[in-house]
This record gives sequence, structure tokens and C-alpha cells, in this order.
Amino acid sequence: MAKLLLSISLIVLSCLSLFIGVIDLSPKDLFSLTEEKEQVILISRIPRMISLIIAGVSMSICGLIMQQLTQNKFVSPTTAGTMDSARLGILVSMLLFTNASPLEKMGIAFLFALAGTYVFMKILDRIKFKDTIFIPLVGLMFGNIVGSITTFFAYKYDLIQNIGSWLHGDFSLIMKGRYELLYITIPFVLIAYLFANKFTVAGMGEDFSKNLGLHYRKVVNIGLIIVAFITTSVVLTVGVIPFLGLIVPNIVSIYRGDHLRKSLLETALLGAVIVLVCDIIGRVIIFPYEISVSVIIGVVGSIVFVYLLTRRRSYA
Repeated sequence: MAKLLLSISLIVLSCLSLFIGVIDLSPKDLFSLTEEKEQVILISRIPRMISLIIAGVSMSICGLIMQQLTQNKFVSPTTAGTMDSARLGILVSMLLFTNASPLEKMGIAFLFALAGTYVFMKILDRIKFKDTIFIPLVGLMFGNIVGSITTFFAYKYDLIQNIGSWLHGDFSLIMKGRYELLYITIPFVLIAYLFANKFTVAGMGEDFSKNLGLHYRKVVNIGLIIVAFITTSVVLTVGVIPFLGLIVPNIVSIYRGDHLRKSLLETALLGAVIVLVCDIIGRVIIFPYEISVSVIIGVVGSIVFVYLLTRRRSYA
């Protein structure tokens, strides 16, 4: 029932997203499109809608994988330093490889995101006091350190305005030719589905996984690669979308449980729905101007995050 409701909501919101904007469009116009309105739909509205769906699906699944591997409901690319490490990688590519193509920049940022996530996982291995709240706080501190390094070098080389505006989660500049990099995340989402049961077993601990014949380190590394690659692609294309990977898997797990394969589809659908809703709100709240989707999701996500912290005994 939940899948059906989410699917219907996704279809309705996707259609609604096509007809919201400064240029007035209605469903009736589809039957008598002028050249201008046809270009608006094909070059701007459809690419924006697709990028919203892909970003919502992929970042939600990243959060679900990280929470499963760490067995902590408050771990996500936002609270594990993955996004901050990807931002640092993008800055390095801008400084050292000024003529690099988007794919080359993504490759560099991916290496930094993977390294940052790996460092966070190593920190977890060394922490003896594995409290539910303490671990994401460590991740936030680690991410702030990486973010401070990024800010320092951005100021030093006069790139702070560039890096700040470019990596601010915003879909207003998405158009044909500037979002196709997101398609690369789709195969990684499919791989995540294929490895879903193995991620579930790996989340039960190294000793338990080895007793069941699972190659624990290999599965964890595959999960980290998926998370780092998807996060890098989204950050490079649309910027940072905070808290999405944290709140969506938690909402789904409240009514669906913690089995990754069973909750994967609903997590993906809910992530896309939430991003579409936040983007529509951002477009209409001060129309004809826009509030970026990262601001809306940041406000909603932080409220849900605080709520989950206060109810950790029930849901963590």
C-alpha cells in the first residue's frame, strides 16, 4: 500500500513540477505547444524533473547503505564527512586541473569522497564508546574539519564565491546538457539492490558475517564505493543536499523495518517525493523567485534529525 501511494505521489508531483515556473505553462499547452514553450519543457523543465528524481533516489539509498553498514540510524553522507570530502576534491580539481572535463573532476572528487568515508569508517573501528548519538557527532566534527580545510584554500585562492554558489544544492540552473552526469548513478543504484542482502548481513558485524561465509571487507568496500561515487556525482551536478540520506531511511524504517532489500524501493520513492515537494515549495513560496532546495531540505531535515535524536530509544 505504501509503495502504491508513493508511486502515485511521485507521478503527480513530477507532472506538477513540469508546470511550475516563471514561464506560464499548463497541461492544455501540451496539445498546442509554441516553439518557446517546447524549448522550456525540453531544455529546462524535464531535465530539472529528472535530476530531482535521480538525486532524491540516489542520496536516500546512500544513506540507507551507510546506516546498514554502520548499524547506526544517524549516519549518512551528511554526518560522515562524505559530502565535505567530495567538496574538497572538487576544489582540488579546480585548483590543480583547471582544464579537466566534468568526468575527470568527478574522478578526483570521487577519490576524495571515498578516502573521507574510509577515514570515517576507520575512526568508527577505533571508537570503543559506540553510542548512537556519539558516532554521528564524530562524523559531523570530521566533516567540519574537512569543510574548514576546503574553505581555507577557497579563500586563499579567491574561489570561495565560486565554490559556495556552485556547490549550494540548487536545481534552478539545471538544463539540458548540464545534468546528464547524474545518469551515471543509476547503475550504482542497481548494484546496491543486487548487494542488498549482503549489506544487511554485513551490518550485523564482522564476526557474524564471516561465520555465514560472507567476505565482510569486500562487501563493506563495495558499499563505500557506491556511496562515494553517487555522492560525488550529485554534489558535482546539483550541489550539496543535506540530511536527505539521514531522514528518509529513518522514516521508512519506522514502519517498514531494517531489512535493506525490503525497504530499498520505498526509500528510493520517498527520497524522490521529498525532493520534489521541497523543490516545489522553494519555487512557489516567494514566486517568481526561488529558494534553493538545499535550504528547504536543510530546515526540514534538521527538524526531523532533532526529533529522531529525542526519540532515539524508540527508533535507534
